[in-house]
Amino acid sequence: MRFNRFQEITSGFAEKKVLVVGDLMLDTYLWGNAERISPEAPVPIVKVNKIEHNPGGAANVALNLASLGCQVSVIGLIGSDEEGKILTKILDQRNIVCTNLVESDNRPTTVKSRIIAHNQQVVRADREVVTDLSEISNKALAEAVKLNLDDVDAVVLEDYNKGVLNSFSIIDLIQMANKAGKPIYVDPKKDNFNLYKNVRLFKPNLVEFKNAYAENESLEVAGFKLKNELNTDILMITRGSEGVSLFNGSDYHHIPTKARHVHDVSGAGDTVIAVFTLSDLCGATPEESVAVSNYAAGRVCEEVGVVPITLDMLNEMLDHHNSI
Repeated sequence: MRFNRFQEITSGFAEKKVLVVGDLMLDTYLWGNAERISPEAPVPIVKVNKIEHNPGGAANVALNLASLGCQVSVIGLIGSDEEGKILTKILDQRNIVCTNLVESDNRPTTVKSRIIAHNQQVVRADREVVTDLSEISNKALAEAVKLNLDDVDAVVLEDYNKGVLNSFSIIDLIQMANKAGKPIYVDPKKDNFNLYKNVRLFKPNLVEFKNAYAENESLEVAGFKLKNELNTDILMITRGSEGVSLFNGSDYHHIPTKARHVHDVSGAGDTVIAVFTLSDLCGATPEESVAVSNYAAGRVCEEVGVVPITLDMLNEMLDHHNSI
């Protein structure tokens, strides 16, 4: 991509307003060193010297959008617990509007705790409830979204199968957004594939796509079949190191990855949908939006842990590839 075209697209990021709805998580990192084995069990003893908390799940998509200068609001569920307070505080500090979160006394904030020693993950512990939201929480979620729709340019639905996006809420939210004329960008999980109809973008990864849909057919044939069934404008299948398969109208494209060296793929999918959404809103073609997203995903994969993309990182990545 030429740098002047890249600038044309990214110069509009700060003017856009995006609402992210989905499964919010708190990512907790315990960093330390492991120098001996526990006498209680054959596991390393990690001496923790630093604890970090970061937005995860749908909150990480919001963080990526905010890191690119976008005006972001996020709606999801947190528990009435300390972790929910920590997540809310972090979102507020990152200039992400989170005043309409649904708070529950009956289920905790989803937390993923990672213990890392010598820059390598030793173990991950998850605390979560993954059943669908209650009828009361579903209605509260819908009301919160309804209050925000008039003030945003687009809606991102971020599904991690934790219960926020379910058979009730998905259909309701898509109908509301379409009625309001707001494009919808979806990062799905396979359990709910057939519910995400009439959206702007549907972005599964290859494993989810194959598990939910493609069995005996080629990727291209199965992709167009799914695109038509969902009536989505754009289908984008992310394929890790093999890049992206893009279905736009009747056109099919395969776009190779732009990664230089991969250290950690965590959060790359969140970066892709954030960058694609902003690029698309700023007038980029689907092929251009994928190109910018690929640069972004390649760059964040070079970092340890989940790191949001910034315009400086994007500029550096584009400069590198244009100089080759």
